[in-house]
Amino acid sequence: MKYGLIGEHLGHSFSKQIQTRIAEIENVKDYDYQLVELDKEEFKEFMEKKDFKGINVTIPYKKDVIPYLDEMDESAKAIGAVNTIINVDGKLKGYNTDFGGFLYMVKAHNVHMEGKKVLIIGNGGACAAVKAVCKHENAKDIVIVSRSANRGAIGYDEMYTSHLDADIVVNTSPVGMFPNIVNAPIDVSWFHKLECVLDVVYTQILTRLCFEAQEADIKRVIGLEMLIAQAKYTFEIFENMSFDDSIIDEIKKEMLKDRCNIVLIGMPSAGKTTIGKMLEEKLGKEFFDLDDMIIAKAGKSIPEIFQESGETGFRAIETEVAIEASKMNNKIIATGGGVVKHKVNMDFLRLNGITIFIDRDIDKLISSDPNRPLSSSKQALQQMYKERYPLYQKYAAYIAVNNANIEETVDDIVNTYHSILKHRLMLCICRCFSYAYSYLYTAVQPAYSIALNASARSSMISSIFSVPIERRIVFGLI
Repeated sequence: MKYGLIGEHLGHSFSKQIQTRIAEIENVKDYDYQLVELDKEEFKEFMEKKDFKGINVTIPYKKDVIPYLDEMDESAKAIGAVNTIINVDGKLKGYNTDFGGFLYMVKAHNVHMEGKKVLIIGNGGACAAVKAVCKHENAKDIVIVSRSANRGAIGYDEMYTSHLDADIVVNTSPVGMFPNIVNAPIDVSWFHKLECVLDVVYTQILTRLCFEAQEADIKRVIGLEMLIAQAKYTFEIFENMSFDDSIIDEIKKEMLKDRCNIVLIGMPSAGKTTIGKMLEEKLGKEFFDLDDMIIAKAGKSIPEIFQESGETGFRAIETEVAIEASKMNNKIIATGGGVVKHKVNMDFLRLNGITIFIDRDIDKLISSDPNRPLSSSKQALQQMYKERYPLYQKYAAYIAVNNANIEETVDDIVNTYHSILKHRLMLCICRCFSYAYSYLYTAVQPAYSIALNASARSSMISSIFSVPIERRIVFGLI
């Protein structure tokens, strides 16, 4: 093997994808990079054979490799963990590029640690590199928190009783990593001075921890940039070359584009399924219908679910399916009209996706579809529209009006999607235009938005949507 990554479980690793892409961009030919899963016995044999030119090392072997090394660079010595090894004529030298990767992440997002209290969650190999960066950046206090209060770490109880004045939290634990995306390692609402959350977990566009920070208007940064940056620095060691850090941002944008879902919300018969299938063709993202997933999970039709279990039974299945859908990547997901009724659904769907509200005039919505038990009459549809419209508005990252030419609506969504990517706003997926939209309805049009048809609403906000996206950022509308 020429190059590769060794670890115990590598099923969700992005390392091969990133290393291969760097080689393509830098025009390095015949660059072979493999993922090698090793148990404890296999690890020992692998290291003794030394049958590689260079390797990356991940959990749980970042410290276990040290006895096999002939030499370590200064950063690896200081940190006490190794994630990169090169083989030069049978002599193994270890490096730690996690330090540089995390430092890049800190600098790229203007996180200022000097004089601050930093909590580091987790006490494994990644913790050591993060702690070294915090010291490098002159943090005033560095507190390590772990389930086991040992090896210089405190427990969670002590954290909650003595360190709620932390300025910065860094998660180096695996809590929140795919597929166990439900949990966050801490509750950010307890921390009254918290100004930034950094999470080295990179398997989602937003981890639960970063999402909760975002909801509280706290700066949050996911671990994807750290992963790409350390991979770039590793590549330079492997190939004995150097190139500009701009490649990190280039690959990050590509990966976000390739992994981000588009979640379509809106009233029944607003056109979500049709638009979703058209977006599938244009963007190359596979289309999923949440209602179809519910039917498959329940083994019965939606009317049958309502008849046997009522709306509450249906909503329970809907939430279970929404959580599963939030684990998907690079999909178009059309939701049922009532998915917005439960915040938990939207919280999970927004972890990995941009939410688009398909807005359609009420007189164009169908009220006689037997597969939609809650909109079986015009009166029921009107009441539903009144109740749900503010929720669609609240959760929308963008509002696409679908009254006339559906091709234009689809093109509008595609253009918006690419604009968000272009201007590095992918991670601001819970807000975008909804702030401006809400302001117009509450401050400019007290008569309430339901009284307007979608065309009037579209005209009403055109002055904001016509503002270049860069200026909307300045105004705080995104």
